[in-house]
Amino acid sequence: MVTATATATTGLAGLKLITATRDNAISDTQHRRNKLSKKLAEQIELAKCQVEGRTYTQTKTKTIKNAEGIRVNVDVAKTVRAWWWQLENGKLALSVRYGSRVIQLNAKTNAVECANYADVINVLTTIKTAVEAGELDEQILKASVKLREGFKISATK
Repeated sequence: MVTATATATTGLAGLKLITATRDNAISDTQHRRNKLSKKLAEQIELAKCQVEGRTYTQTKTKTIKNAEGIRVNVDVAKTVRAWWWQLENGKLALSVRYGSRVIQLNAKTNAVECANYADVINVLTTIKTAVEAGELDEQILKASVKLREGFKISATK
């Protein structure tokens, strides 16, 4: 909420002073979009490395106890699994995942057929753009709900 307040103090007289609060909270929908968009960016980098013949390495910070028993932060390699696989006809199939759940891209399909790794990069970029535009919000929500239900079941055991 922004309201204008004029103040005639020295040095500040020429400025338009306001009272404003910054809303730091983002919606759940935007949070899910950001999460999937980040994972899609990882997959794009993984595919680019595959094309260039390099190995893709991602690190994450982990807190462990050293030999003296003191907690220290160390960078460890993070496993990033490819969302695509080879089909019998030699082409690649690509599915989009939210957590451990595969997202339905429409009512009947859950994967995209790609001719090669360059096509995988193009498809991932297109899907990332669609996610950021909100085109897959309903599918992401369904996957998120199913993912949370899985945690509830395992927590009660």
